[in-house]
Amino acid sequence: MKKWMRRGLIGLAAIAVVALIVVAWLPDPVVVEVATVKRGPLVVTVNEDGRTRVKDRYIVSAPVTGNLGRVELEAGDAIEEGQVLARLVPLPPPLLDLRTRAEAQARVDAAAAALRQAQAAVNRARYERDFAKQEADRALAVVQQGGLARSDADRAVSTYRSAEEALRSAEFGARVAEHELKLARTALMQLSGRGEDLEHLEITSPVAGQVLEVFQESEGVVQSGTPILEVGNPAALDPKRAPVTIERWGGKNPLNGHVRVVEPSAFTKLSALGVEEQRVNVIIDLDEDRELWSTLGDGYRVEARISVWEGEDVLKVPASAVFRSEEAWATFAVEDGTAVLRTVEIGESNGLETQVLSGLEEGDEVVAYPSDSVRDGVSVKAR
Repeated sequence: MKKWMRRGLIGLAAIAVVALIVVAWLPDPVVVEVATVKRGPLVVTVNEDGRTRVKDRYIVSAPVTGNLGRVELEAGDAIEEGQVLARLVPLPPPLLDLRTRAEAQARVDAAAAALRQAQAAVNRARYERDFAKQEADRALAVVQQGGLARSDADRAVSTYRSAEEALRSAEFGARVAEHELKLARTALMQLSGRGEDLEHLEITSPVAGQVLEVFQESEGVVQSGTPILEVGNPAALDPKRAPVTIERWGGKNPLNGHVRVVEPSAFTKLSALGVEEQRVNVIIDLDEDRELWSTLGDGYRVEARISVWEGEDVLKVPASAVFRSEEAWATFAVEDGTAVLRTVEIGESNGLETQVLSGLEEGDEVVAYPSDSVRDGVSVKAR
């Protein structure tokens, strides 16, 4: 009996020694950083530098040929509607033929038609502004009662602010059209000889705002239609209906806005790596109150993050956990301490997080940063 017990103990000891040898020769688990598949919001943005520009701008030009006095205004000067910007001494009118008179009369008729269209645009914009205000007030009231999500109310308020800005732009266009009609009539009177008694013709500003640029500063003879200076309203800016965040504009806090239009014409730009790329301008409207960005002017450099896709309840993983495997996307799932290669179908990605459409479930664990040491079936240990 003792003999068999001795043999059994020897056998167990031998098995233990073999096991220790096997364990000693087994590779150590690869230390990895593990991430959990979870649900949450995901926002995909396009990040790009840009420059602000005044969208409501107007070039003041000479209505008739004459001697222009020195322009005392400088870029950046504040101006009021109707303020005298320059003075012009008209030259004696030339002999008027039928063609010249017809062209001058056609300009008057075109300016009158443009004014009617601008006034109609103001009426339409005012109606849309009033409707948007009613919708915003209704949405805010429902939010207070708990019957509407705050994000829906914010969108309604943003729509109202955009409509308010559209109305201001339409009113700007109407004032400019009225000013153009006045200039066209002045030119017709001068060509007809009815303006000979004008010793000085005062060129006034159609809008209140700022002088953006002076084209003709010195005194001299200018032809009809020569640009003299450019004026605009800096309260209406475009940084040059997706949400946008404006950063590094000179203030402490980011500014919110939205995309108004993507310009259809592309242009070629040389990237920092020397590669020619096709770009397009995206025009953005700011949704914040003017007081929050009063120091932002025309031509300022800003950084914009344009949201091109948003999801509230998205199954997502770190973007670094997903990689190409042959013809598909894959990731290493962690199952009982082992890395298991899984094929996944992905959706949107913002560079930090990636949407998972299939192949993983909420709560699964994946290797966040798989190195060359991580392979299918390799033992892994969380860092």
